[in-house]
Amino acid sequence: MFVLKFFDKDLIAKTMVAKDFNDTIDVWIEGLNRYSFNELIAKPIPGRWSLGQIYMHVMQESGFFFTQIVICASNDENAEERMNSDAREMFLNNGFPDQEIEGPPSNALVRQPESKEYLVNAFAELRNRIGEMAQLISMSQFNGKTRHPGLGFFSADDWFQFTEMHCRHHLRQKARIEKALAEGRNHLQA
Repeated sequence: MFVLKFFDKDLIAKTMVAKDFNDTIDVWIEGLNRYSFNELIAKPIPGRWSLGQIYMHVMQESGFFFTQIVICASNDENAEERMNSDAREMFLNNGFPDQEIEGPPSNALVRQPESKEYLVNAFAELRNRIGEMAQLISMSQFNGKTRHPGLGFFSADDWFQFTEMHCRHHLRQKARIEKALAEGRNHLQA
């Protein structure tokens, strides 16, 4: 005799996104161990962000995205609205395009972190909030959506996945800055 089990595909998908999200945040947290505060605020590429500013951007945007999740999970407003074709492609690929994306002018205002400890604590809190958001989404009976400034309307599930994709996208930018920092160190040692 065998038992036929039915699995909730949505639950499995949400669990996988939450695991991917935790793994992505762990990469960010582990990255903090490799750098001094001075390295975190150094700008090895003129006119670009420091590592610390990328951390600040990821943290701040994730907070905004989590606010959207809470809104979507608390009402049915805009439930019939859709994301645009660019967003659909991103979600189908589970990632941003592999290219540098010009953000809004407000990105120029991203401040430097006040300390390395601030980033460590903020990313630990961000990791905790991932679990809270996953639980909120799974318990919500609502299907609301809110508008992303350039990609149309997202549901709570969409915002959750988008947040993880955004964090992962900035790992590429982080790698470019780390490479420039390493080249600068090697240049100074030569």
